[in-house]
Amino acid sequence: MNTPRLLAAFASGLLFGAGLALSGMMDPARVLGFLDVAGAWDPSLAFVLAGAVGVSALGYAVKARMPRPALADQFEIPANRSVDARLLGGAVLFGIGWGLAGFCPGPALAGLTLGLPEVALFVAAMFAGMLLFRFTAPRSTGPITVSR
Repeated sequence: MNTPRLLAAFASGLLFGAGLALSGMMDPARVLGFLDVAGAWDPSLAFVLAGAVGVSALGYAVKARMPRPALADQFEIPANRSVDARLLGGAVLFGIGWGLAGFCPGPALAGLTLGLPEVALFVAAMFAGMLLFRFTAPRSTGPITVSR
């Protein structure tokens, strides 16, 4: 990876992590409060999600006007847009994990900076699950390909 791309990736990750910290999304109690619609519901995550959708929409609008990305030869847009059992199963597992722990991968990785044992345990379990999938998934399914 060349230096400008590495610096852009680092800056993007730093901005993302700072946004997670500023919005309180590294706090599993806040996330679990959002998921508790029958109890003491905390709507703050809805505002964070709305902001993320807005930024994503802006990004797609800018992308539509660009012939190619600034730091790559072409855009990497997933070619597979089908909803299948793998996608649904992964979404269910993600939702169960999110609901049980109050973390999803981004906030958990950012939360490692806090040095909390429960965050480290979650990240270790997340990587164990990724390795388990890698070594047990049927080879015929393979990774989702991107258009080149």
